[in-house]
Amino acid sequence: MADAWPTTAALHDGVTITAAPPAARYSVRTRGPEGLPGILASAPFTGGHALGLGPDEWLLILPEAAPEPAIPGLHALTDVSHRNVALVIEGPKAQALIQCGVALDLALPAFPVGKATRTLHEGIEIVLWRTGEAAFHLEVWRSFGEHLFRALDLAAGDL
Repeated sequence: MADAWPTTAALHDGVTITAAPPAARYSVRTRGPEGLPGILASAPFTGGHALGLGPDEWLLILPEAAPEPAIPGLHALTDVSHRNVALVIEGPKAQALIQCGVALDLALPAFPVGKATRTLHEGIEIVLWRTGEAAFHLEVWRSFGEHLFRALDLAAGDL
């Protein structure tokens, strides 16, 4: 079966859905880390970003050719680059589009720029990161990526 991951953006009135560029991704498990953000937060990290997903769990999203990061006191570092793909959802209707499948309050005061969390979108586990007032980065396992893209594209047509 040919790879059906989107190579072009889905353009709708008020929202664009685009495949994020390839990246190096690492799952980090540690306690008392230096230089990593707190839970539900994001921060710049060695040319990319670190997303705090739990009390001892982070997702690092780095440039594709980045070397494996060195983290003091590390307990576990797992390369998940080939497991995940990501979508970038932007535009004045981005929040409304994602809200169609997510039970969280995504209003700006409740889900500010920089916030990141693991959640479900219509039963599919995702990592949702707000990168701007009208912009989100959505990480998903590759096996669900095409389905999620098509579901968002379909829903965007009804906004």
